[in-house]
Amino acid sequence: MRLNQVTIGSTDLERSEGFYTLLGLRLIVRDRHYLRFECPDGDSTFSVELVEAVAANGQVTVYFETEALDHECRRLTAAGLVFDQEPTDMPWLWREARLRDPDGHPLCLFRAGENRRNPPWRVGTGGE
Repeated sequence: MRLNQVTIGSTDLERSEGFYTLLGLRLIVRDRHYLRFECPDGDSTFSVELVEAVAANGQVTVYFETEALDHECRRLTAAGLVFDQEPTDMPWLWREARLRDPDGHPLCLFRAGENRRNPPWRVGTGGE
């Protein structure tokens, strides 16, 4: 099994299209009720569907990994995006920055390298 895509809701697809293309995702499907993007690296996709409202308790945090985290955050800040947390080294060995999309969905842009899948405490490696 492999993860194909994650779909979130948005009250304004045009606004979401602009936001996610600014992040660097490539739009591959657009209709009146749905957007689908390809991530620039790997084969995963990300979708946005039109909804009447986004419930505060219906939001999930979406993580996007980039090797050039600090550069991307500077680029996005220069383009007018506001980060809730600037790039910060975390105790779990990731460098993370946090922001929200136009509908309030929390996003984490991060760089983890080998620690994304193989942290020192990974189950089955003696770290559990």
